Amino acid sequence: MKSPQALSYLSSSSHISILFYGLAITCLTSASVSASYGGNETDYHALLSFKSKITHDPYKVLTSWNHSFHFCDWSGISCGKRHKRVTVLWLDSQGFEGSLSPHVGNLSFIRMLSLSNNSFQGTIPHELGRLSRLHRLYLDENNFNGDIPTNLSGCSNLELLSLSQNNLAGSIPKEMSLLLKLSRLAIHKNKLTGGIPPFLGNITSMEMFSAAVNPFGGRLPDTLGLWKSLMVFQCGSCNLYGSIPDSIFNLSLLVNFSLAENHLTGSLPSEIGVMLPNLERLQLRNNELTGVLPPSLSNCSKLRHLEMSQNNFSGKLAIDFSKLRDINIIRLFDNNFHGNGEADDMRFVDSLKNCTKLVDLEISNCNLIGVLPISIGNLSNQIEFIHLGNNQLFGSLPSSIGRLVGLTNLNFQDNRFKGKIPTTIGKLQKLQYLYLSTNQFSGPIPDAIGNLSLMTQLYLHNNKLEGHIPSSIGNCKQLNGLYLADNRLSGNIPKQLFQLPSLNYFLILSQNSLSGSIPSEIKNLKTLSYLDLSNNNLSGNITSNLGECISLTTLKLRGNRFQGVIPSSFSFLGGLGVLDISQNNLSGRIPQFLCKWKSLEYLNLSFNDFEGDVPVEGVFANASLFSVLGNDKLCGGLVTLELPKCKETGSKKKRVPFFIFVIVIAPTLLIVLCCVYLLCKKKRNSQQSQSSGSERFMKVSYGQLLKATDGFSGANLIGEGGFSSIYKGILDSDDDKTVAIKVLHLQTRGAHKSFIAECEAWRNIRHRNLLKIITSCSSVDFQGNDFKALVYEFMPNGSVHDWLHSSENTSKMNLLQRINILRDVATALDYLHNRCQTMIVHGDLKPSNILLDADMVAHVGDFGLARLLGIELNQNSSTGVKGTIGYAPPEYGLGSEMTSNGDVYSFGILLLEVMTGKKPTDDMFNDGLNLHKFAYMALPDHVNDVIYDDAIVLQSTEANAKKVEECLVAIIKIGVSCSADSPPQRMKIEIVVNELQRILDVLQNI
Repeated sequence: MKSPQALSYLSSSSHISILFYGLAITCLTSASVSASYGGNETDYHALLSFKSKITHDPYKVLTSWNHSFHFCDWSGISCGKRHKRVTVLWLDSQGFEGSLSPHVGNLSFIRMLSLSNNSFQGTIPHELGRLSRLHRLYLDENNFNGDIPTNLSGCSNLELLSLSQNNLAGSIPKEMSLLLKLSRLAIHKNKLTGGIPPFLGNITSMEMFSAAVNPFGGRLPDTLGLWKSLMVFQCGSCNLYGSIPDSIFNLSLLVNFSLAENHLTGSLPSEIGVMLPNLERLQLRNNELTGVLPPSLSNCSKLRHLEMSQNNFSGKLAIDFSKLRDINIIRLFDNNFHGNGEADDMRFVDSLKNCTKLVDLEISNCNLIGVLPISIGNLSNQIEFIHLGNNQLFGSLPSSIGRLVGLTNLNFQDNRFKGKIPTTIGKLQKLQYLYLSTNQFSGPIPDAIGNLSLMTQLYLHNNKLEGHIPSSIGNCKQLNGLYLADNRLSGNIPKQLFQLPSLNYFLILSQNSLSGSIPSEIKNLKTLSYLDLSNNNLSGNITSNLGECISLTTLKLRGNRFQGVIPSSFSFLGGLGVLDISQNNLSGRIPQFLCKWKSLEYLNLSFNDFEGDVPVEGVFANASLFSVLGNDKLCGGLVTLELPKCKETGSKKKRVPFFIFVIVIAPTLLIVLCCVYLLCKKKRNSQQSQSSGSERFMKVSYGQLLKATDGFSGANLIGEGGFSSIYKGILDSDDDKTVAIKVLHLQTRGAHKSFIAECEAWRNIRHRNLLKIITSCSSVDFQGNDFKALVYEFMPNGSVHDWLHSSENTSKMNLLQRINILRDVATALDYLHNRCQTMIVHGDLKPSNILLDADMVAHVGDFGLARLLGIELNQNSSTGVKGTIGYAPPEYGLGSEMTSNGDVYSFGILLLEVMTGKKPTDDMFNDGLNLHKFAYMALPDHVNDVIYDDAIVLQSTEANAKKVEECLVAIIKIGVSCSADSPPQRMKIEIVVNELQRILDVLQNI
């Protein structure tokens, strides 16, 4: 039995144990709370509320925002060392979508809040006005709407406020004037109205004010002259009017002054250069300013960018540019500079020799009169643009121009230059655009033009040039536009000109004295859009090879001596909008295919020798869209044409008595039917194959194909698909042509329909980026079994799939090759969808169906699942196979019919695969992640992380690295847009072609 003392001890001991246990529980609980918010529950819950309003977090930035870490260790958060309160919330460019939680206003210790370049929507919470310690607020580049909150004035310590590039409306609130510490205010690119209020002048600490691209209206208040510390003032495109207040010209610290694209009037103070000595950028373009451009601008020795174009400045251009050693850009075009009729307006050129950093000189359309000094050749070798067109310059073009080896764009059009084009032009190796049109240049086009291998567009029209078109132009491998009209050129058109596959924009040779026929090589210009050979002395038949220029939208051949009929190959030019073949010696009937061209907007057949009836369908149904004047043998047509009625093709015959039919006609008909039956039976038993195409396809037999492939040897097997096997073979012909032979597996269900679909598709299409079919074979093999095969041109570089994924192919495609291939495929789709007489849906676009020739030009093949709009080729049902898993759009899986939008989706996946090297069926794509989302999540700042390998990144200088990255981002954006789940949201294929060409142009100039 325990003593009372012992019991007392035990009792005390028990109490102490309980106490210690309770303390332990408390400590553990506190430790758990501390891990998440360290005792500061307000900041913790404010951040969780911020997170709850984010509906899309593509880079999983907020995954670290959980109970396992103290919120000071969360991504984008910085805290004060002493109190562990949030001082910085920095989450720029994270792809966030959602709204901004008003609970952010509870982060009372925050000094910087930056959410730039996301996709926040809704209004800016007025609770932000509670953040009295806030110094910097960045909400720019989002989708905020509504007004600027008035109680932002509660942020009394605010020094920087950036709300630019949103959808904010209303006026600038008066309460803004209470932010007396504000030094930088950026509100550009919104929808703000109500003018620039005078009360802003009260914020005397202002150093930067950027409000461009808002529909403010009103005048500039003179109270802005109180901003004595102002260095940047940007209010371009604000619908401002009236004069610029004098007080603004007293802001001597101004470095960047821009009021471009307004309606400002009045003149500039003559001493502006003395008053604003620190100017580096002066932009007053697109206004209505008058008076003299002050010579005192010569005193702005720091000036880098001078842009005063599109105003009404007059008087002599008297700025001494020799003092502006740092000047980079001079744009003064569209003014009225002149020297009171004196022919010495060009003396300012002499003062430019000290401007060693000058890149851009544009003083076109300024009424300048005078001779271009030889000193033009003393300008900076860094200069890239010289635009002096639309003036009254005369005399010869100095040969010293050839010293400006950095030029990419030279424009002297619409002047009065005489004499020969100097041969030194050929030294400008970087030149891409040359405009010498509408002058009085004479003599020949110099052969040295051919040295300009980067030339993109050449304009020499409306001069007095004579002699032959130099064949050296064929060396300009980048040329996409040539304009030589209205000269005195003679001789034949050089065939080298038609061997430029780059020539896809325009070729205009009209109003010359060119002779001979159109060279057959014109068939190479398969992407040319505009061709004008009018008013020359061209003769002979119009070559049928013109029918291969399938991208033509305008064709003008008027005023020549062409004869014969309109070639039947013109039926392939279904994309023409304008066809003018008037004033020739053409004859024959008007082809019926002209009635079927839906895009044709104007047709001129006048003053030829056409005969027969004029159709009344298509373009011929509207008399204002066509002309057939001067064709005396035509008849019929619309009543408004007042042509004679067409005669009946034969006299009416007496009805033949029935007994004569029985005695004479019936036996004859019976004999004919018997002959047809015997002929068909003989054909079926014959071993000779029959081509599925027209007579232009060669005929091959089963035996020939067997021999060509060495008995369909496995050694010659180069590919297999669901319906076919493909063999490499050599046809026994004059040139022993290497071909690819696609043998159908007729025992496979759907193979026969696939064969029919492909034959029908190839019968209707021809394009440089489509695989060329040679012939087809439909016969029986030596065992009497049905045999069907298609014979194609062999592609020596295999398929895009081989280059991307084959372990045997160790070569890599560089970036330009990949984008060229994508452009080729997009061009082919654009043709199939928009430029065929009947729209064709490919239905199975994927890397293995994109084949590469010896020059790595892409050719789309395999039309086994193709469908002509309105014509079932393979009888696809809603439950049939449509496309390939991973490349087929999601709507096909829901039973939708095949459409051009489906092809665009497949192209988007193809693009992303080419750029990332990831198949859409890659093992990494699971749990909701697919190739589309993989690429989307990388935009815009992590694109380099998903690009296939280092081999495709161009070797570029640091200066060009940004351009390359921008191009990569633009390419991935195209793929993401094309592969959107919703068909209406997918990019149009014609826009894809233009965008890829633009990207190629940028990369090729790096």
